[in-house]
Amino acid sequence: MNITMTRNEGELIIAIEGRLDTLTSPELEEKLEPALKGVTRLVFDFAQLKYISSAGLRVLLTAMQIMEEQGEMIVRNVSSDIMDVFEVTGFADDLNIE
Repeated sequence: MNITMTRNEGELIIAIEGRLDTLTSPELEEKLEPALKGVTRLVFDFAQLKYISSAGLRVLLTAMQIMEEQGEMIVRNVSSDIMDVFEVTGFADDLNIE
């Protein structure tokens, strides 16, 4: 998994490439928490995300809870496979997906 974080004032864009699963989600979680300080708009770019597991969904849920108090969270460029996971788990109803 590759994580690219781009910050522009209060906006943080996180692009994830590869798999977000039990092995890789701790890396994202470790980088995410300190990066969210002062962020009012969090954007996840999933154009290169191939797979997400329940561990990855848990990281998204944590980010969503933090951003509810700080601003907004958006998920972009979701493939049909990832969207299927979001729909089956109910995340599609809670996420702001563009």
